[in-house]
Amino acid sequence: MNTQNTQTHKPTRDQVIYANILVIGVWLGLLLLFITYMIYVFGILPSHVEMSMIPKVWGKGVHEYLEITHSPHGWGWTSLLSKGDFLNYIGFAFLGLMTVFCFMVLLRGYIRQKNWIYSTIAFLEIVILSVAASGILGSGGH
Repeated sequence: MNTQNTQTHKPTRDQVIYANILVIGVWLGLLLLFITYMIYVFGILPSHVEMSMIPKVWGKGVHEYLEITHSPHGWGWTSLLSKGDFLNYIGFAFLGLMTVFCFMVLLRGYIRQKNWIYSTIAFLEIVILSVAASGILGSGGH
């Protein structure tokens, strides 16, 4: 086996850190989703949308659903974190932020290596994902 070939295909230190953070973050996110779902199912916190109403609105379009249930759109869910059915959004937001956080780790490594092309790509990924999630352009955050 050609040792030079295997050396060039090894992941960088920052890529290994990225992968480790992502694995830990995904498991933490799944645990968070499980815990918040149990809080919802067992009624530990009151729901914004009553369980009995769910079958009635199940087949509705999103706009009609929001109107009937008086639910917020976009980042409005953050005002309802005291409600059991909105509490689990924390887990989804956490999982979504994992990619941005991991790209920050890569960006740091690429800057240290003075790899300006990959630094630019990682920076643009962070900006694009953040802007898309923010809802600034009216298409994200919901």
